[in-house]
Amino acid sequence: MAERSSDAVSFPQMANAIRALSMDAVEKAKSGHPGMPMGMADVATVLFTQVLKFDAGDPDWRDRDRFVLSAGHGSMLLYSLVYLLGYEGMTIEDLKNFRQLGSKTAGHPEYGHVPGAETTTGPLGQGLGNAVGMALAEAHLNARFGDGLVDHFTYVIAGDGCLMEGISQESLSLAGHLKLRKLIVLWDDNNISIDGPISLSDSTNQLDRFAASGWDTMRIDGHDPAAIASAIEKAKASDRPTLIACKTIIGFGAPTKAGTSATHGAPLGADEIAGARKILDWPFAPFEIPEDILSQWRAAGERARADREAWESRVSADPQGDTFKTALAGDYKDVLAPAIRDYKKALVAEPKKVATRKASEMALGVINDVIGETIGGSADLTGSNNTKTKAQAPLTAENYAGRYLYYGIREHGMASAMNGMALHGGVVPYGGTFMVFTDYFRPAIRLAALMDQRVVYVMTHDSIGLGEDGPTHQPVEHLAALRAIPNLKVFRPCDSVETAECWELSLADEAGPSVIALTRQGLEQQRNTHTDDNLCARGAYVIADENQYDATIFATGSEVKLAMNARALLVKDGVKARVVSAPSFELFAAQPEAYRLSVLGNKPRVGVEAAIRQGWDQFLRLKDGFIGMTGFGASAPADALYEHFGITPTAVANEVKKLIG
Repeated sequence: MAERSSDAVSFPQMANAIRALSMDAVEKAKSGHPGMPMGMADVATVLFTQVLKFDAGDPDWRDRDRFVLSAGHGSMLLYSLVYLLGYEGMTIEDLKNFRQLGSKTAGHPEYGHVPGAETTTGPLGQGLGNAVGMALAEAHLNARFGDGLVDHFTYVIAGDGCLMEGISQESLSLAGHLKLRKLIVLWDDNNISIDGPISLSDSTNQLDRFAASGWDTMRIDGHDPAAIASAIEKAKASDRPTLIACKTIIGFGAPTKAGTSATHGAPLGADEIAGARKILDWPFAPFEIPEDILSQWRAAGERARADREAWESRVSADPQGDTFKTALAGDYKDVLAPAIRDYKKALVAEPKKVATRKASEMALGVINDVIGETIGGSADLTGSNNTKTKAQAPLTAENYAGRYLYYGIREHGMASAMNGMALHGGVVPYGGTFMVFTDYFRPAIRLAALMDQRVVYVMTHDSIGLGEDGPTHQPVEHLAALRAIPNLKVFRPCDSVETAECWELSLADEAGPSVIALTRQGLEQQRNTHTDDNLCARGAYVIADENQYDATIFATGSEVKLAMNARALLVKDGVKARVVSAPSFELFAAQPEAYRLSVLGNKPRVGVEAAIRQGWDQFLRLKDGFIGMTGFGASAPADALYEHFGITPTAVANEVKKLIG
């Protein structure tokens, strides 16, 4: 490491350390995006050395300010900061291994891989949506626990691409409506995209767009540290969220490529880097940071250590301190299990025929009473999704203590915000819409799964059983598409008892998201004998057994009753069939082999689901049968549709008889 004179380190030298590390790492990897880190280095330097409340020695400090790099392709900005600030676990070797197999420094920031990465970004706009959720969680917890325990800001660096993505409109309008004043977006206004000037594809006045949704807006020179600091301080005093347009030069310092798309997504090249070193007055070898500059950065990483220690003392002394810690811990197994067990006993004592969307509401009535951290919501379908319970007052700009969000028709914004809420911690988000509209927010579901975040998607109207709304609203391929996402649990309960069990499993698991697929149509209760065990935890189980059986019928959700009726028809013909309810393919796949084999059996099998067959391989062999959908649905009453598409007890019984010969 270079030793230099003891002269004070200048601001440009601090910022140029980011620029040098970014261009060097991208050059060594022969891959990456140097332009944005070089252009936003001045903004980042002001933010992290003068404004941001954090402690590099304790990256998980719960009252830290959040920083979200929504423009995740500029990941070397974040990695450079994490190294310079002295976060444990980030070395210069990690920067040298940028974008290499097994490296912490992936092409886009990944939550859990490096300290300081508050969320996984890369799909543009998702970080902005996550930040709205983080600001929401902060506002809610601040209303609940007070300034002494919760008082922090959420900062975002977003690029032109983030603001072009449709999710940006959903997210910014929600934030403006809720007046999330502690949300500050620093827009890298460099007027460049991969294809060239932004004018090729867009002419939006972004400041007017944000202002129209209730934001404060400012425009500054993104290379003027005084202007940057002044704008942020003004934003912190606002009663609304703020967009700061930081006019920057992409690839700042590159002699021939600065200000052009050539710096966006490719290494600068040896000659260009040599020229940049001269322009930036950075005569040091690749990855070399002079000791005095590094010391200044390391000091910045410790700037708020006393604040953190004072906060810890306040938590210990606060009468709500223990409740606050419980909320942050987020472990509900001990309270959930007895509550759901007692609720199941009540259901068995008085069986009910209800749609599983209604059964979900009933279960939430129990859950929301014993877990004070749940925050529900719906994308303008509260009455259809049955997501609001009596315990929940609306969360509004006037009442952040509320526990129910009216997201409006913003499915993607809702899902992305829920990811941010889960990442922030202290709250457990769930939100509803029709299952067919998972197409509108699949990217956010995928990221929740990638980040191991507990988010619950309440997806009602889960098949042709929704009836008259027709094929535009009838999910056919969606169960298969959702089951294809790694680390996503998809539950399709058959009655009120299974619905309660699926909710318990979704909330008890802190390591991933869940979809609960629910019916519009009423379903008779199939589980009428109480068991303390959560049978849905097995993924699939025998719900109707036979000692000597000829075949096994596998079904999910609304088709379990259909399978039971088919079993009754088969009995009349002297055929004995077991019925297996399979509410979660993912949990069944995780069971011990011996258990799975016992459920599968060695006789002919028939699967039944009002959806396509894709994804049924773990239950069905090529020689086995399947009764379900092969195309889109139609507009008609539910019973007529099941008959029309041949998803009937008779069809199932006939398939069984055909297979057993």
